[in-house]
Amino acid sequence: MATKRTTTKPAKTPVPAEPADCKPCGGTGNVAVTVRVGRKRRPVGQQDGLCLACLGSGTASES
Repeated sequence: MATKRTTTKPAKTPVPAEPADCKPCGGTGNVAVTVRVGRKRRPVGQQDGLCLACLGSGTASES
């Protein structure tokens, strides 16, 4: 009588997915920040600012 094999296949490790781009900055790490001047704080233009959602890395956080 033949014996039954009891070995199992090794579990496949999942391939790590690439991190998604950050939504507010689109993956660049920079966002537009309005520059305000004067006593009435009127807007005069925009400049680049650090994205606070990803802290400049350009990838979405996991939490």
